[in-house]
Amino acid sequence: MRDCVFLLADSNMKGAFEGFLSREVFHRGIGCGPFQFDANEDLVVASGDNDPGLFTRGHELLRPYQNTHQHAIMVLDTAWDGSPGAERIRDKVSANMLESGWERDRFHVVVIDPELEVWIWQQNPHVATALGFESVDGLMADTLLVDAWIRGQAKPKDPKETLEAILKKKRIPRSSAIYKGITSKVSVRQCQDSAFLTMLETLRGWFPEVTL
Repeated sequence: MRDCVFLLADSNMKGAFEGFLSREVFHRGIGCGPFQFDANEDLVVASGDNDPGLFTRGHELLRPYQNTHQHAIMVLDTAWDGSPGAERIRDKVSANMLESGWERDRFHVVVIDPELEVWIWQQNPHVATALGFESVDGLMADTLLVDAWIRGQAKPKDPKETLEAILKKKRIPRSSAIYKGITSKVSVRQCQDSAFLTMLETLRGWFPEVTL
């Protein structure tokens, strides 16, 4: 069996996960032991379903992988019309996974609150470059960021809306390649989002570091 399948809500998530998990010895950034990863076999995008679709039938999409992958991680945002909130999303999806035959220690549900872009925003040179700035200082001095990113806060108050506004201002087409380019370079240690940190802890539990 393969080690872990990642079911993702959209192509931007795919870009973000592929950027990070395709790094050489990516497991060292997580702080876990090595595990196999191939984007063609281990990344699945719920095309046409997005976050609400994963909420209602993500367990059905993962059912075929019970026999091909030891573990499964499902990732979806909280911010969508009709969302019941992060806790209820996590509880409902987890219950569906159990009912569909996944053992509790074989899967993990990641609910990003409010959305993926909270993982992308960092005061980091690679983020600045990807968004069309020469430096972090230039990025943070932009009028859009000054208004949206309150001093002392880890992220802008509206992560996705702010990112889209910056890209529009810089005339950069929004694409999954931007997410992939950022996550292929930034350090995971700078992301302090609780959902992200819990996912890393889960991977460390599934794939412990090998000590000699």
